[in-house]
Amino acid sequence: MKKYLLFDLDGTLTDPKIGITTCVQYALHSFGIEEPDLDKLEPFIGPPLRDSFMEFYGFTAERAEGYFLALASSKPQIYVERILEHFDLKKYFAVVVGSELDGTRETKDQVVQETLHQLFKENPIEPDQVYMIGDRKFDVEGARALGVESVGVTYGYGSKEELKEAKADYIVQSVEELEKFLLKKKNPMYQRIWTMVYSFLMFILVRNAVQYALLALLYQLAQSGASGGLVDLLILRDETGAYNGYSGDVSSIIAALGFIGGALAVWSTAKLLITKNKEDMHLSHLKKEGKAKYALLVAATIGAVIGFNLLFELLGVTNKSEAYTEVAAQQYSAHFIVGILVFGFISPIAEELLFRGVIYGYLRRFMDIKLAIALSALIFGVYHMNYVQGVYGFLIGCLMAYAYEYFGEFKMAVFVHVASNVLAYCLSYTSIAVTGFVSWPVCVVFLAVAVVSLITLHKQKNIF
Repeated sequence: MKKYLLFDLDGTLTDPKIGITTCVQYALHSFGIEEPDLDKLEPFIGPPLRDSFMEFYGFTAERAEGYFLALASSKPQIYVERILEHFDLKKYFAVVVGSELDGTRETKDQVVQETLHQLFKENPIEPDQVYMIGDRKFDVEGARALGVESVGVTYGYGSKEELKEAKADYIVQSVEELEKFLLKKKNPMYQRIWTMVYSFLMFILVRNAVQYALLALLYQLAQSGASGGLVDLLILRDETGAYNGYSGDVSSIIAALGFIGGALAVWSTAKLLITKNKEDMHLSHLKKEGKAKYALLVAATIGAVIGFNLLFELLGVTNKSEAYTEVAAQQYSAHFIVGILVFGFISPIAEELLFRGVIYGYLRRFMDIKLAIALSALIFGVYHMNYVQGVYGFLIGCLMAYAYEYFGEFKMAVFVHVASNVLAYCLSYTSIAVTGFVSWPVCVVFLAVAVVSLITLHKQKNIF
């Protein structure tokens, strides 16, 4: 949790009650003391904060030092101090730094640098313990220059678009959202990693347990000698009437039930993270995306799926992996409608709850977006347990996470996954691969469509 809060002045600090009591509330929270009623914190307005913490909450002198508030403004320091004195706010800041009238220390990064020097004094500066809170791009840029995370506020003079373009680390649109952000309790890193690992293991274990239980049930049914009706539809027998396995449709239905079981195992965690991430993303998606962007995503998906499938076919890698050949034979042994339903809809929706809902949902919250996209896609690729689907899963997994982040909707990742599986299943099932459609020129064209579509999307809105 951050220990130092640097506030901009103009457009950021407004109502003294909200500003002061929220900061006091944040400081109390860091000590495990929850005080939801800001009215109860009004006594902190006036006397020195150190004395108030000791008087009202029984803090020791050492503990009462609390968290450090500073003001870093590009406005000349003489005017900054007059404004703070006018609103009776100056005594609440450990450090107040503005620009100089002689032209020195006029850029925001210089102001932030001086503020950090005064805060830490002779001690080493710890940028990772600091937030710079401001409403303009200059606050964001000044923070980044010193390695400090920035919190952009849209209730000031800067717009959300300005803060987004400046690549603010966080954006809030009201004092209430700023309060919620500062008071949020982050889970330790090991806890986040364990949640992802636990969800992954539960998905796999439940999925496999359901499938093995159903297969065991079928085997016991066959060994019992039962016959007729539904039994004959489920179980295959040879000329002598002995058990000879089960049909491709049955195999696919069993797989579907396994995926549904796995999805239910991670449903609560996925739902929670999807909801939280939607709240986090909403400021970047207040304006509805145009139809052209959705069309570009569709083009990118079609281009990538067909392009990569043709590329693997032309390179001959699909026939070199026994694991992939076995998986493909199982999937395409069912009737077309059954296969499309199971592998085109049920399995991708279940997998999205785990890989984009939980895994990417967690990764994007504590690491760079580009790294989170790549790492979640890598895990998705490894999950397939063969290099053909592994490479393909990584590439398409990147597109799924990108779509999620770009449009701010989990359903867009699901759309890409479903569309990819349906299209790939249709290509293989209808034997298009054996026609003249498989050629390098066609492959290059579709890959080019994917690349151009993604570049166009990226130029219209840079999510990184």
